[in-house]
Order: sequence, then C-alpha cells, then structure tokens
Amino acid sequence: MRIAVVGQIARDLVLVVPEVPPAGGSATVSERREMLGGKGANIARNAVGLGATAALVGVVGDDRDGDLLVQRLSADGVAVDAVVRRTATRTALVVDVVHDGHYRYLEDIPPACLLTPADVTAASSALASADAVVLQLQQPGNACLAAARAAGGLIVLDGVPDSGTDELLAAADVIRADHREAALLTGREITAVDDAVEAGRTLLTRGPSTAALEVPGEANVLVWQDGHAAIPLTAEHVVDTTGGGDAFVAALTVALLEGDTPEEAGRKATRAAGQAVTHPGGRTTLTRES
Repeated sequence: MRIAVVGQIARDLVLVVPEVPPAGGSATVSERREMLGGKGANIARNAVGLGATAALVGVVGDDRDGDLLVQRLSADGVAVDAVVRRTATRTALVVDVVHDGHYRYLEDIPPACLLTPADVTAASSALASADAVVLQLQQPGNACLAAARAAGGLIVLDGVPDSGTDELLAAADVIRADHREAALLTGREITAVDDAVEAGRTLLTRGPSTAALEVPGEANVLVWQDGHAAIPLTAEHVVDTTGGGDAFVAALTVALLEGDTPEEAGRKATRAAGQAVTHPGGRTTLTRES
C-alpha cells in the first residue's frame, strides 16, 4: 500500500502556557517541545505508522532546520526523494502556543517553501505509482492541480484550495474538511449533523464519492452515495487539537485502501484523531493497533 502526500513540512515549536498574556504581559512556559511538523509531514508519518509506505512531496530550505527535518522524516520511514531543498530559503517554522486545549499558531512560512507545479512534475513518478495521493490544500492550487493530474490512484483532498476548486473536486475521490472549510466549500454553516450531511451531499455532486466533515465538538460525519454515518468524537481529554485532522486523514486513507466501508474507515479515523489530541503538538505515534 503506497501513499504519496503533497503538503507542508515545517519545524514545530510547541509552547504550553498556563495563560495567554495580554499585550505588554508575559507568561511562563510550562512545557516546550520541538519537533518535525507541517500537515504533510504529519500525514505521511502517520500513514507509515499505520502500515503504509509513504512518500512526501514538499519543500524545505537549504538551512540546518531543513537538514534536520529531512533526516527526521527518513528516520520515521518516510521516503524523501521528492522533498525539494530550496536554495537560499529558510525552512518553515510554526510556533504552537497551547492553552486550555486550544492552539494559537505563529507561522513563518516563506513563499519559497510552497510547492510549484514544476516541483510536482519532478515527483510525477511517485504520484503516478501511488495507491493514494493525499493533497494537503495549504499548498498553492496550481501545484495541487498538477498533483491531481499526475495521480494514478485514489485522490484524497484535505481542506479547501486557494484556486482550482471545481477541477480539484471533480478529480477527487475523497474530501475531508473541518467545519470552517466545509462552510467555505458549500456556503453552509456546519453546526449540527444534518448540516454536515447536506453539505456532504452537495460536495458529492461536484465529484468526490466520499466526504468526511466535522461537526465541531460533536462528531465526524461520513457521507457517501448510498448513505451516511455520524461518528461521535472520542472521550479523551483534549490537550491540543493540533494534528487531530492529520491523524484522521492518514487513518481514513489507509482504511479505505484496505477495503473498509466509509463508515468503518471513519470510525478508525476518529479514533486516530482522538489519540492525536491528547498531547501538545502534532507529532503522534499511530500504529495498526491504535
């Protein structure tokens, strides 16, 4: 089972604070973690933990952080042949300030750390040979479109694109979106299960055969041609929601490739997301027994 992930790679600095200070104030950091991050990297390494072979298409700078992140990806079992090392570019940095279960991101993502269509074309063999290609839509729409055109297997969209929405949806087999992203895609506010079902049905008319949408604080809703399922969120104590969506996408993709129904895949993905939010930061250790 081969999965290619097109998405962001970043150095994550996670700071847990007992309170968020006001302007001119300060807070003592109670926990600090530095790790490999970025949604693309998180999805790829989660897929490996769940038993897949994963290749990552993304960009890092030619700096020390880029060296360390590529080494970490390789150590985690992710194929890095398609990771672009951009000359004279610093690697993306995301600071995750965590308080009371909620994140606040400070992002330093140089434009040169985003994929271009040429970067994707250089990775076309990895995309064409993969059983599934996950397109993490924080990347530019033209790069995501190039990846969709090169993909040879299942196409999974994560998020909402900045351009090329109609063509990407038409090419997709699966789309996952949180409630904000679903509202942007469909114009429907998602506050209850029925909202998510109707939004999912709308998305299915535009191309995908399966939609996975979030009802905030309540459930993940899977919608497919012949039915739907609302899967309650797990009961774990939420420390930081960072990485929950990444774990969900990885587990959903692996389960669908293994032949699970959308409902079965959604249950596995919801369990994986529940595991991911029990600790600060997006680095989660998923296994087939998770």
